Amino acid sequence: MTAKNQQGKTLYVSDLDGTLLGDDSLLSRGTIDTLNHIIGELGGLFTVATARTPATVVPLMHEVHATLPFIVIGGSAMWNPVTHSYEHTRGIDDATVNAVADVFDRHNIHPFIYRRHGDHLLHTHHYGPLSPQEEHFVTERRHLPLKKFFLDDRDYRHSHDEALLIFSLNKYCVLKDIADDLKASVPTCSVMVYHDIFDPSEGYLEIFTSGTSKAAAIRKLARELGARRVVVFGDNRNDIAMMQAADYSVAVSNAFPEVKAAASEVIGPNTADSVPLWIVHELTLPTNAF
Repeated sequence: MTAKNQQGKTLYVSDLDGTLLGDDSLLSRGTIDTLNHIIGELGGLFTVATARTPATVVPLMHEVHATLPFIVIGGSAMWNPVTHSYEHTRGIDDATVNAVADVFDRHNIHPFIYRRHGDHLLHTHHYGPLSPQEEHFVTERRHLPLKKFFLDDRDYRHSHDEALLIFSLNKYCVLKDIADDLKASVPTCSVMVYHDIFDPSEGYLEIFTSGTSKAAAIRKLARELGARRVVVFGDNRNDIAMMQAADYSVAVSNAFPEVKAAASEVIGPNTADSVPLWIVHELTLPTNAF
């Protein structure tokens, strides 16, 4: 371990899509090898913070020798890669679930409701017909061992399992209207709406219990680790809050303009292993460079 990380104990946190992942939505061989060098030989504290669930994060990260919890589902949970289980979950209460579902009903849309089932499974409930976009989303994930879908579930609002996320994908303009309605009428939830990184006309809407965010989860993890400095990496608008909460923030060059404007520094693109190479460079600088 370098003197820098012994003295500064920096926690490095990266977004996945568009930041750590390439345009093929995978980790490159170079990124995997460099992250393992950071975690192993350099003793760096590294993890990811993402809107994804463990069902897709675990396969993506399976070659990385991770020891720190992954911040998943937009900060509503952490996933321990050592014990293969959820921890620090933040559930949405039943009254809020019903209030959110009522808003979606007014817009003639049904969302997906994600619920933690036991220590490591995620049950995803949906009612009504799927749009082509939703059908594609389900088809890509139906085979994943950590997630099970319950489709056309008339009782999709109700379950004994803890709700962690209410999620919808649609045209951004459609979701923006729902998000504005939710912000005005359901104060007990946190709402995040953002553009798809490949097609900005498409969007994603995520609803959590109030106070949930990647930024809040990062702060919690940093306290638990005793980290005195946090560096985050991002590309999308939903990364800005965690960048503003960090001690130092880094945007990849393919980030949205407002993300780059919010960052302390802009580096190379997600297609060039830019995040792990930046971390290696910082960890191997002389201690007095800080």
